[in-house]
Amino acid sequence: MEIINIALVIIGGLVFFLGVISRRIREWNFSEPFAALIVGVLLSSAGFDILDLKLLNPRILEEAARLSLAVGVMGVALRVPSSYIIKNWRSIAAMLGIVMPFMWIMNSLLVYWLLDFNFLTALLLGAIMTPTDPILAVSIVSGQLAKDKLPERLRDLISVESGSNDGLAYPFVLLPILWMAHRPEKALNHWVINTLFWEVGAAVILGALIGYTAGHILRKAQSKKTINESSYVAYTLSLTFLTLGGIKLIGSDGILAVFVAGAFFSATSTEKERRDEKRVVEGSDRFFTIPIFTLLGLALPWQEWGKLGLEGLMLALLILILHRTPILFSIKPLVPNLKNSLDVLFTGWFGPIGVAALYYARLSMRQTGIEELWPVVSLVICMSIVLHGITATYFTKLYGKYNPEKSGNE
Repeated sequence: MEIINIALVIIGGLVFFLGVISRRIREWNFSEPFAALIVGVLLSSAGFDILDLKLLNPRILEEAARLSLAVGVMGVALRVPSSYIIKNWRSIAAMLGIVMPFMWIMNSLLVYWLLDFNFLTALLLGAIMTPTDPILAVSIVSGQLAKDKLPERLRDLISVESGSNDGLAYPFVLLPILWMAHRPEKALNHWVINTLFWEVGAAVILGALIGYTAGHILRKAQSKKTINESSYVAYTLSLTFLTLGGIKLIGSDGILAVFVAGAFFSATSTEKERRDEKRVVEGSDRFFTIPIFTLLGLALPWQEWGKLGLEGLMLALLILILHRTPILFSIKPLVPNLKNSLDVLFTGWFGPIGVAALYYARLSMRQTGIEELWPVVSLVICMSIVLHGITATYFTKLYGKYNPEKSGNE
């Protein structure tokens, strides 16, 4: 119990402190995930050795990442107007149908080229690092500076992509895992029937039903005045956990279902209600975001990083530079929301890798027993947190300076 109480004091104090100075952090070209990561490192054996993650449940990192990811994608779904997805379906389809597979292939090729992994393991690592992290992405495209300097179409595109591709990354991750365990024909049959049709397809359908039904119930409760304000503000957080747990219990993709449920729930809300819902989830998001990055700092494999050497650092940097920008330049005419090269450069660079990769890495390690996944993925995550954290404010100001539209909101 002592270790749990120490963790509660540290995490609670950190959430409190970072909340008090949240504006200052952005002014210092810092980000809350970056600050939480540093605190985790200082608490670990690499720092003052105050908290040992090994004394806690071995699955705590995976489950904490799953909860943080669910809250993050729900926040994205509530943040973006429901009409945006319908009006901008071409841009979203291109980002998910073309850019996402390219990211998987590019990541895998870089891993296979630079590190000593077989092809299937390289494919698995590439898939793990494919999804854009909604928590890190939102920290980049939210706040007054982003509203003033970035076009709304760009902020919404990055948000929707980061929220939707986290759940859609699951089939990419599972395919190499199935190939490792079964013959190619059996693995492919299982992947198409179980993964695509059931785990992805059912998640979309059931998530839509849950979100629409939850919105309809809330409207009824409001019309009959059976719900008070204190219950209303917790409604979306309850919807997040209900969807995540319920869909997972039937063996489907809970993360994807949460995003779809949030989008359909948001479609039933008025603008004022959406703002209230967003504030609730944003507050919850901070409470889940800071602990997960602190836990990441506690779990960093320093010795294994040393073994990766210069090749590991090169891999992390090349993935961040190459896995999005080249393909975005190639398909720019297919993405109407990207109107100029500045849009492509900004969107290409800010495709952060974070909690989604952490979750899929721990899930894959549990299913395959390949411990070597963690040093690679954690190094890329930390590189993303650091580089995207320190460049977010500067690059946003730079975009605003050279943006031909000269307007944050269109």
